[in-house]
Amino acid sequence: MHTGRNRFEARLDQPSISAQSQEASRGAEPAQSPRLKKALRFRDLAAFYVISGLSVRWIATAAAAGPSSLIVWLIALLGFFLPLAGSVFELSSRYPQEGGLYVWARAAFGDFAGFLSAWMYWMSNLPYFAAVLYFGAASALYVTGSGHDRLAASPVYFMSFAAVWLGIITAVNIVGLGAGKWLNNVGSFGSWLPIVIFIALAAVVAHRFGSATHFFAPALAPRFSVRDALFWSTLFFAFAGCESGSFMGEEIDKPRQTIPRALVAGGAIIALGYIVGTVALLIALPARQISGVDGFMRGASDLCARLGVPWLAIVLALLIALNCIGGAASFLSSTSRLPFVAGIDHYLPPVFGRIHPRFRTPWVAIAVYGLAGILVAILGQAGTTVRGAYDVLVSMSIITYFLPYLVLFAAMARAQSRPPAPEAHRIPGGRPIALALAAIGFLSTAATIVFSVFPAPDDPHKLLSVAKVLLSTAALVIGGVAVFAVARWKRQESADRRQ
Repeated sequence: MHTGRNRFEARLDQPSISAQSQEASRGAEPAQSPRLKKALRFRDLAAFYVISGLSVRWIATAAAAGPSSLIVWLIALLGFFLPLAGSVFELSSRYPQEGGLYVWARAAFGDFAGFLSAWMYWMSNLPYFAAVLYFGAASALYVTGSGHDRLAASPVYFMSFAAVWLGIITAVNIVGLGAGKWLNNVGSFGSWLPIVIFIALAAVVAHRFGSATHFFAPALAPRFSVRDALFWSTLFFAFAGCESGSFMGEEIDKPRQTIPRALVAGGAIIALGYIVGTVALLIALPARQISGVDGFMRGASDLCARLGVPWLAIVLALLIALNCIGGAASFLSSTSRLPFVAGIDHYLPPVFGRIHPRFRTPWVAIAVYGLAGILVAILGQAGTTVRGAYDVLVSMSIITYFLPYLVLFAAMARAQSRPPAPEAHRIPGGRPIALALAAIGFLSTAATIVFSVFPAPDDPHKLLSVAKVLLSTAALVIGGVAVFAVARWKRQESADRRQ
């Protein structure tokens, strides 16, 4: 394993991952392979962070718990988001290559850690595409009027919405980030603009009619139990996502300068959006009337009706649907770069490392990931038996989504023992602050993994639920280990034949 890491560290001195993609097929590629196109600038990356990190779904989830959620938001901001953003800041500057987490984990702990982190990350994101697009489809129904109830019960509608949009997102990203980034940029308006409008409406309603919720000090005190632990986990990982921008490191213009600035701008919008948006929703409705599924739109409809602007609720519904489409686009465009880099390293079939000669994008990795997302979206509504299979996929993603963050924070700590390149930026405060952030982030993530295993208090089969999560997670991890082992054996066999 040390040999693999040393070999990789030598590669880090080379100009880029894409420059090496000409070796991905062992001579099957042209001598001059195309390089990835630098299409993302500060505005694009900041919009990417907003669309991947800010969702009205989590505002509704937080508001449903009452005013105490505001303190939990602050704890999540300090305990997870700031350590994550700080780690991304430094690791992306030390290792600005395409692949982000894959590169960071491999530089710190070797080939196996790099591949398995990437495997868990991209596999756990497949159910996300279906979930976020189903939410967008449900929000879009607010503009259909009398057809709302009929379509809300139509599996064909939800399958079609998700499949069509994933097809569009995949095609646009194959053409290039120059085109695909506009889905992120426009979708980012669906993140912050509905929240800004909602905050303005809540302020007017509070001035005219008063607040539906009273923010007394006792109500702000957070509670902690098994039920609340699950809720805390949700709010902590509402802040996840800023690491994914670095997966496209070689497609970012001046990444060492652009990523820190975009992190600050996007992070400020995300934090304010969650906290102030939760306050606004609690002004509109009491916590007992808010659900995590449709709480935001219910509050928006109530505010609009009270102020005599019911048409504005339709605008908000369309913006939220746009936000969901942009969210799916952002994670598909970024996470598809992980199998691309794994293909270059021959831990997946080398075809995954191909770059399109015209569009200069990792088109095979994008296409396969998009098709996999479409398949999962269809499975989610294809019938009782298949729905059960989809539920297994979702349960598999619970822990596997969290595990790569443990590796990320451990890589941040490991990096402090190695001098950075002269042009790399360190986190302000240097090694002591970096180690502190890595420790806080690691402990927060470990606690969240433990909490995520706990079944819901109203679950009638608690032991079965725990077993399902643990066994399905083990199956996914074992699958990744098997893929790595087979690829490693083939690489060694190929090397032996050449000698």
